[in-house]
Amino acid sequence: MRQAVPSYDTRIAAIDTLPSPGEVAREFPLDDETMSRILSWRHAVEDILTHRDDRLLAIVGPCSIHDCEAALDYARRLKALSDEVGDQFLIIMRTYFEKPRTSVGWKGLILDPDLDGTYDIAKGLRTARRLLLEISRTGLPVGCELLDPIVPQYIDELITWASIGARTTESQTHRNLASGMCVPLGFKNSTSGELGAAVNAIKSAASPASFIGINKEGQSVVLRTTGNSMCHLIMRGGERSPNYYEDEVEAARGLLAANGLLDAIVIDCSHGNSRKDPKRQKRVLRSVIDQVVWGDESIRGFMLESNIKEGSQKIGGQLEYGLSITDACIGWEETERILRHGAEILREAKTKGHQEVL
Repeated sequence: MRQAVPSYDTRIAAIDTLPSPGEVAREFPLDDETMSRILSWRHAVEDILTHRDDRLLAIVGPCSIHDCEAALDYARRLKALSDEVGDQFLIIMRTYFEKPRTSVGWKGLILDPDLDGTYDIAKGLRTARRLLLEISRTGLPVGCELLDPIVPQYIDELITWASIGARTTESQTHRNLASGMCVPLGFKNSTSGELGAAVNAIKSAASPASFIGINKEGQSVVLRTTGNSMCHLIMRGGERSPNYYEDEVEAARGLLAANGLLDAIVIDCSHGNSRKDPKRQKRVLRSVIDQVVWGDESIRGFMLESNIKEGSQKIGGQLEYGLSITDACIGWEETERILRHGAEILREAKTKGHQEVL
């Protein structure tokens, strides 16, 4: 419903009322069986981050979701692969609906689900919640990047893992949000490659906070949190150089220890670490597996940008099925190959007691 714009709001073109989070949840309810699965997945992630489970987190999937049919197709493939390599990796599907932009561009499925600048956000919220439910019911956990602080009220109970991006790690709003999230959450290092902001964010999010938000019925409330002890560092490289090498990981491990923080690092195989060349992601993953085999216990997982087809495309005209419209991704065949190979190496290493196998 469109509301009248007050005369003093000279830069507001229109005000549209959104359905409350509770309304959307009642349209797309979470059943008890799926909720139980999600809770068990969250506990599994916590066990990995705290070294009680020696598997690695594998956050794998498209740079962003724009086509629900293709996303479900990808999810079913990833679930089958997860069943093969689940002894070594806990695979979580990247289901990113919000895209932080350096300047301008498509801002994600929640804000612009029709990819045409009409910003039917109510449709986007419903679409995102429905898709998260459908993917979770396949038996595959999902992970999201949190950008808008209101959006989690619409989808948070469906998420197993979350992240805060490099451009928002320094934001106090997002640190407060992380402190109240009921999921393990990773903070990415700054786009420059500097780790200090992410370390400070982890410390901040571990502490109680109070901030303004909305409840499930859309009322403005003060949210008072207990702090999130499962926040961890994501190393995504920087503008000038990658940071997945042993020396950088060792320095990060020391920085976390000096601040009394969780000894848990996730390596993003894309972005600065791949110099935005998707073909280099396998090189990063190879280094991650190598470091784990040689005894680096602080590395608790990795991220891969992967889609059905390799590469990317521009929005406009007839879009190619299964091809990213944001960052370029590796294709499905490459995804299967490198994850299977990584799992084989880890199995052999554990069988031989972490002897050299590469």
